[in-house]
Amino acid sequence: MVRSAADRAFLPAKNLFEQVGDMMILTGKTIMSAIRPPYPYGGEFMSQFLFALKLCWFPLLISTIAFGYGAPGVQAANFLTLFGALDRLGGFFVLASIREFAPWVDAMIVAGVAGTAITADLGARKIREELDALQVLGVDPVKNLVVPRFLALMLITGLLDIYALIFGIFGGVVAEFVYHQDLAGFWATFFTNASVTDLWGSVVKTTLFGGIIAIVCCYKGMTASGGAAGVGRAVNEAVVIAFSGIWAFNYVFTQTLLATHPEILVIR
Repeated sequence: MVRSAADRAFLPAKNLFEQVGDMMILTGKTIMSAIRPPYPYGGEFMSQFLFALKLCWFPLLISTIAFGYGAPGVQAANFLTLFGALDRLGGFFVLASIREFAPWVDAMIVAGVAGTAITADLGARKIREELDALQVLGVDPVKNLVVPRFLALMLITGLLDIYALIFGIFGGVVAEFVYHQDLAGFWATFFTNASVTDLWGSVVKTTLFGGIIAIVCCYKGMTASGGAAGVGRAVNEAVVIAFSGIWAFNYVFTQTLLATHPEILVIR
């Protein structure tokens, strides 16, 4: 009786660890399949890349401007105005937008829009037994379905980070206009504090975010069960797990980058 109660209590944690382990195995298989010839997924890669770009560019534009104008823009400007240091807003944007907000918003949009579409697509194929049929025909689902989505989401997330940075910083410029400030101080402190390390760190981080999103969403789609309701559950679980994985990885990556490049900690 005690053992049964303990099993029920730890069952969610057990299932979570099992899923994380399966996702790690899928990651290894995906990387090996991407490296090992042949490479039959070129057309599918381009299709997924354009599909994700078409779905994500406009929500990302709206979100990055809104976030850039709201939190690091208006809220930081309110605080800096108290000290008569509104010209320091540009330096703060290096910390807020390049390191955190732009990558975070980029990943959330890609996961919530493109990632859910991938989960639904693969989940529908799973419940229609199309994935089993491919294996019977000798077609590897990992190489032909997971690899192109993995590469496409990594590429699109990294490229959209540049897009997010531009429009996120534009939100800060709008905040400067709202406070009737000259942009000279904003750009002076921005370029004084910006560094190549911040830029490549932001792009590399978001590229890896794309890999996390692809693996989670492909795994949940390929393991969906229970008909249409099961596909819906898989989509919801994929979003939650992808968000959690992004947040955890973001913390580890950022802390590692700051530890290895302590010079970017100084705000001038």
